[in-house]
Amino acid sequence: MKNRPEKYTITLTEFQNRVYKEVSKIPKGKVRSYKYIACKIEKPNAWRAVANALKKNPFIGKVPCHRVIKSDGAIGGFSRGVNAKKKLLRAEGLTIKGNAVIINGDAFQGASLQHKKW
Repeated sequence: MKNRPEKYTITLTEFQNRVYKEVSKIPKGKVRSYKYIACKIEKPNAWRAVANALKKNPFIGKVPCHRVIKSDGAIGGFSRGVNAKKKLLRAEGLTIKGNAVIINGDAFQGASLQHKKW
């Protein structure tokens, strides 16, 4: 009899499901802020909870949590470390200077991604 890998069940909260679904929409080579994701899931004050949900992301590779950064352009955290996050973002064509994402010559500003609906 062959050894079979154990099957695991992942239980997610409704909040985590919404975060992962929204983050999955971020295209390669683009970034969004934690605040942007919080607003998109209609929880505008839950940006820290978004960061915590992404820290626990069980779908690395399917949910691109490395594409979510701080509103001021800073890289933010990453379960595999900040240097790994920078490497992934650079591989997608983004420019990183110090600990900030640079877009069109300027540091990313999360406020520029705010939607008037919120």
